[in-house]
Amino acid sequence: MNSTGSPNSAGPGGLRVTGTHLRVLIGASGWLALAATAVPGPSPLRWIPVLLFTLFGPGGAALYPRPGRPAAGARLEAVALAAPVSLSLGVLTATSLFLVEGFSTVSFLVPLAVFTTVAAALPGLPLPAARRGAVGRVGRGSAHGGGA
Repeated sequence: MNSTGSPNSAGPGGLRVTGTHLRVLIGASGWLALAATAVPGPSPLRWIPVLLFTLFGPGGAALYPRPGRPAAGARLEAVALAAPVSLSLGVLTATSLFLVEGFSTVSFLVPLAVFTTVAAALPGLPLPAARRGAVGRVGRGSAHGGGA
C-alpha cells in the first residue's frame, strides 16, 4: 500500500506511469525527433528517434484509447494500428511536400510533430474493440458456428 491507501502499482524505482505521462511522452516524441536531427552525421542518435517517431508517433497519438483503463483488446488494437496510421500520415505529408517542392527533414517532421502534439492532447479515436468491450463474443448464436 502507498501513502494514499491504494495498492502500490509503481514500476521499477517507484515510478508510476499513467495515461497522462504516456500522452505527454507521445506528444513530445516528435519534438525530440526534430531535436535529434541536429546531431551531426549519420549517427544512430540521429536516425533512430526519427525512425521510431515516424513509425509510431502520429498513429500512437491518434489511436491511443480514451482516458481510463482500456481493455486488453483495445490496447492491442491501438498498438497494431499505430504503425500503419503513422506511415499513412507520413506518406501524405511527404507527398504534399514533394508536390510543392519543399521537402526536407525539418519540413517533414514539423507538421507530424504538430499533429502528434495536438492529437495526444485530445481523446483517442474510438476503436472498434473498445466499443464492443474489447472481446468479440464467441458462441451464443454468432456467425462463426456458435449456437445450435
